[in-house]
Amino acid sequence: MNTSLPYKLLIFDWDGTLMDSVARIVDCLRKASEQVLGEENRTEHELKDVIGLGLREALVQLHPQASEEQVKAMSVAYRYQYMEVNPTSSVLFDGAEATLAALEEKGYWLAVATGKGRQGLDQVLELTGLGPRFHITRCASETFSKPHPLMLEEILEQLGLSAADALMIGDTEYDMEMAKNASMDRLGVSYGVHPAERLMKHKPVGCINNILHLSQFLQKL
Repeated sequence: MNTSLPYKLLIFDWDGTLMDSVARIVDCLRKASEQVLGEENRTEHELKDVIGLGLREALVQLHPQASEEQVKAMSVAYRYQYMEVNPTSSVLFDGAEATLAALEEKGYWLAVATGKGRQGLDQVLELTGLGPRFHITRCASETFSKPHPLMLEEILEQLGLSAADALMIGDTEYDMEMAKNASMDRLGVSYGVHPAERLMKHKPVGCINNILHLSQFLQKL
């Protein structure tokens, strides 16, 4: 491990940080709600705003009056949409793959902490071929949803690191709050779901507007 690096471990959010999947998630949330509730009257902004939470937590925030049975049914419908039939494009951000390769070559350990379920994350890791790049990945379906810090604490424990060894990188307030709750440094990316002004409220070490700027930002630390 390169001791000259500012951090030993970089922990990435997935949706809106490495993958441009926001439109697909919004469409899947809308269709799942329509299938179960008969309508989806939430705005696109409201649907986007829950991205980053675990699926159940996102659906409850969108539909607080829904019964537990309806939430479970929407979860099933969402997974079917996302995993099987939804045609909306979902691709890595330009430069994401090259950036990860360069960071790994410099000696950083890489990890993922995402609101996605395990099945969904494993699918995109296989499709993109990025699975081998990451030392560890954690999903909301396996632990507590963001902004609870347990996801990050479990990553640190398994790798034998402390919070000071790691940087959380994400596009939502939930990522920033999770890292803050874990006493971990955080870096916002403003090209995903939440704008820079919302991310900066949580005192990140900075905020970048393109994944290609990450390596340069880390060099300056």
